[in-house]
Amino acid sequence: MIEVQNIFQEFGTRYRQKHKLPLNQLKAMSSIEACRTSALGGHVDKCDECGHTRISYNSCRSRHCPKCQSLAKEQWLENRKDDLLSVVYFHVVFTLPSELNAIALRNQEVLYKILFKAVSETLLELALDPKYLGAQTGITALLHTWGQNLMFHPHIHCIVPSGGLSADGVRWINSKKKFFIPVRVLSKKFKGKFIAYLQNAYFSKELKFMGEIEELSKAELFLYLMESLRQKDWVVYCKPPFKSVEYVLQYLGRYTHRVAISNNRIISCEKGLVTYKWRDYSNKNKEKLMTVTSEEFIRRFLMHILPDKFVKIRHYGILGNRNKKTKLEKCKRLTGTRTTVNLKGNKRLSIEELILKISGKDITKCPCCGSGIMRKTGSLQPTACSPPMKIKTV
Repeated sequence: MIEVQNIFQEFGTRYRQKHKLPLNQLKAMSSIEACRTSALGGHVDKCDECGHTRISYNSCRSRHCPKCQSLAKEQWLENRKDDLLSVVYFHVVFTLPSELNAIALRNQEVLYKILFKAVSETLLELALDPKYLGAQTGITALLHTWGQNLMFHPHIHCIVPSGGLSADGVRWINSKKKFFIPVRVLSKKFKGKFIAYLQNAYFSKELKFMGEIEELSKAELFLYLMESLRQKDWVVYCKPPFKSVEYVLQYLGRYTHRVAISNNRIISCEKGLVTYKWRDYSNKNKEKLMTVTSEEFIRRFLMHILPDKFVKIRHYGILGNRNKKTKLEKCKRLTGTRTTVNLKGNKRLSIEELILKISGKDITKCPCCGSGIMRKTGSLQPTACSPPMKIKTV
């Protein structure tokens, strides 16, 4: 099977020589190329029954690596289980107009922060309005920057409980069956907030205008763009509510640690051309094939590498970290939510336990005799800093 790693290993060096890349993209490429290879080192396991030996190389753990997200996803979901209330949840999506894509690509950290701020304030403020809910609600917000065709398409997915905590903190107020805030109201407020914050960033000299958008550094042209965006309807839509809390977890599992493209969508890489599957949402969600040059594939993938340490999953309102032990606990009591008792306390599941949960495969058992236990007998130093396959005995 062709993977992103194979494409980077074959064409990445030439791409880096041809293009001057920012440090975060260089780090992501190097991590993906080295993932689960001798470059990162590893360890040696030996069966205590039959003596079968197995070498396991280390993962890169990059959040942009298609190979490393399954375990990270399961760990994250384990930590979020007790944060879900026994209520219906809504799924709301906020999308930036395509006219802002060029600015966003050159100012990712600034624009993404504004996007989170505008989205969270829009939902929380409107929820507090007695006209709609009159309560403090919560939000789990996830940033995605891609469309199915791998092009730049920044948007935020929000998971919102169907109700909230009353202002006096003694009642849970249920929302209407349909989402409690009209989509047109959400769109108008979101648009106003985002443009206002973007203009503040412009006049504070936080934005960079390079290349094709250099002319937007002129105030009159930038303000003209802002006015044209005010006249446009911004895309906000609400999907049908989730059927159950379990379904919310399944959904979060699919979305939280998704990367721009998964390896199973890549069909082939031949003669410098990469072919991958994508769904055309504008044409009845039909699955299609797209073929691009290896250089274009890498360019599209790298557009979605986030700035270093940028948090792409955030929680607000009653779901915010500072409210977990106060407001969220009160909401659990008011909604009759059962708290899961973790017999291991706050201890995370081990890698072996997570793999068993995901695949049903017990990697501690010997694959050869089936009865022995694989025990670590040595470690492999990374080849970048030591001779290849140098084994250090434990």
